[in-house]
Amino acid sequence: MSNFKKLSGLAALMALSAALPAFAQDAAPAAEAVAEAVTEAAPIIEKGDVAWMITSSVLVLFMTVPGLALFYGGLVRTKNMLSVLMQSVVVAALMMVIWVIYGYSFAFGGGTSPFWGGTAKMFLSGVTLDSTAATFSDGIVLPEYIFIAFQMTFAAITPVLIIGAFAERIKFSAVLVFSALWATFVYFPVAHMVWDAAGLIFNMGAIDFAGGTVVHINAGVAALVAAIVVGPRLGLGKDMMAPHSMTLTMVGAGMLWVGWFGFNAGSNLEATAGATLAVLNTFLATAAAILAWCLIEVMSRGKASGLGAASGLVAGLVAITPACGTTGPMGAMVLGFVASGACYFFVAVVKNKFGYDDSLDVFGIHGIGGIVGAIGTGILAAESLGGTGFITEAGTMGSQVMAQIKGVAITIVWSGVGSLILLYITKMLTGGLRVTADDERRGLDQTSHGESAYHS
Repeated sequence: MSNFKKLSGLAALMALSAALPAFAQDAAPAAEAVAEAVTEAAPIIEKGDVAWMITSSVLVLFMTVPGLALFYGGLVRTKNMLSVLMQSVVVAALMMVIWVIYGYSFAFGGGTSPFWGGTAKMFLSGVTLDSTAATFSDGIVLPEYIFIAFQMTFAAITPVLIIGAFAERIKFSAVLVFSALWATFVYFPVAHMVWDAAGLIFNMGAIDFAGGTVVHINAGVAALVAAIVVGPRLGLGKDMMAPHSMTLTMVGAGMLWVGWFGFNAGSNLEATAGATLAVLNTFLATAAAILAWCLIEVMSRGKASGLGAASGLVAGLVAITPACGTTGPMGAMVLGFVASGACYFFVAVVKNKFGYDDSLDVFGIHGIGGIVGAIGTGILAAESLGGTGFITEAGTMGSQVMAQIKGVAITIVWSGVGSLILLYITKMLTGGLRVTADDERRGLDQTSHGESAYHS
């Protein structure tokens, strides 16, 4: 090879070496853009979020069994304690089975109807270890199985809440039939309307972070209708019907408070700052509601009662449920205080005036607390009041409050009318809603289950 050729080859190599950095510099933005596109296209499952949602699901189960079961059980008479425990456990189990067969599909099946999710995911069709559910953050998802489990616990506890309205006098078979029908035609459609992207209430811009309408107003209205249709307990106003164990009721109330953190903070679907806001609000609204109920009792009757403290505790939890992720801490305390007063008025005044026997004050606390909380959410979401902001298209307090009122009204009508029809269907299917007068006097523990909660 001649020296000329050697020099030419060396020059070419040097020229190529000089060009490579420029080429790499030009290619770098394109490579970064491709990498970013790949990252955006691939949803991420965070192990911390999965762990938090598993924990939240277990906490909501803890609310139901043993929390709500003991809370209700302590409020009834000794002869009916076991019946309330049985109704709570068996209804929750029934809802879990129905949920995976068709409930999840009816609520979140991916349909475009504003009223139900369709049948595409009946029997969990198409759900695998690889399928995912969206969170509130772009690109962050959850395994669909844990989303199903979390929502299943909501579906399980809601019909159990209604039990308190007709405690001590209803047939066990009637409880199960009504619960199955009610979940199918009332709970699943309302859950879809409020929480699914295609839902009617969702698209109005109404805020229900953790279930003020879906769970509490829904169950509270059904409880009022059921209490009226089933009728009062024998001896109401004449016989002693005081709670047989305020100890168990207070224990159950405490369990409800603990489990409610899964209910509220779990609804954030991620272990982020949004969950921490829900946690703090669940502390503060409840504390304010307890103090408010006790203060009202001291002013009206001279003494604060354990029953009042437990009632205020639940009233505060119910009220903050729809607002826990969008209201500031100060707003949460105001909401708890106001809701406690409203619930007390309905429990102590309105119920006595109209004479309906809502045995364990499901409507007075869950229904009224849910209504106050849902409408209050539209006010307290204001950034000027410490909230996270309005989500309606107009972006004003007026539009947000109106959206909340519409959501509440739709839930009241849907649950009220649906529950009334389903109660009469249940009555036909089971040969009557109530046990016989003799069985009611003896107590449902023995007559419905052949057991007793206590033995002397």
